[in-house]
Amino acid sequence: MIRFLAIVAAVVVSDQLTKLWIVKSFSLYESLEIVPGFFSLTYLTNKGAAFGFLAGQTGAWRHYLFLVLGTVALVIIVIAWSRLRHAHMLYSLSLPLIGGGALGNLIDRVRLGSVVDFFDVFIGTHHWPAFNVADSAISIGVVFFLLANILEEVRQGRSDKRAGSETSSGAGVEGAGMTKEKIKGKGFLKVLR
Repeated sequence: MIRFLAIVAAVVVSDQLTKLWIVKSFSLYESLEIVPGFFSLTYLTNKGAAFGFLAGQTGAWRHYLFLVLGTVALVIIVIAWSRLRHAHMLYSLSLPLIGGGALGNLIDRVRLGSVVDFFDVFIGTHHWPAFNVADSAISIGVVFFLLANILEEVRQGRSDKRAGSETSSGAGVEGAGMTKEKIKGKGFLKVLR
């Protein structure tokens, strides 16, 4: 749990410090080109979700919806981490990255009513939606989570092949009442426990 909290804290602190620096150093919509034609720091706010989803909606319901969804997501992340952290090392890294990012953006929503974004990646006039450190941590965490799933599937496939070869030799687990389907099921349940 200490490692989980340390990663979450590192993400939240770096996210909040960079946002504080942007807010103190830039006016809203001010931009500083870092890599000409490709990358700028631009102070923007996002009242919506990822990529501005629901940003155009007005009313308090949107604000409270995002607060509730963010809180529920954090609870789910902690539960998933407690169940998956031993299944693969990447789960124990990906979930706190995602959780730290979610918490960093949730803090903005509580404090400011919107999320501060400032990384502006573009080619010519085509801009990727602006993002921040929290969004980056979430994206990296999702990539690690998907990679852990893929690696776990590969590992399961190898286990299934080994079990299949033992079964075909007559000395395998099928003689003990286990079929290949039951073996797959037990491997899947082990990941979820």
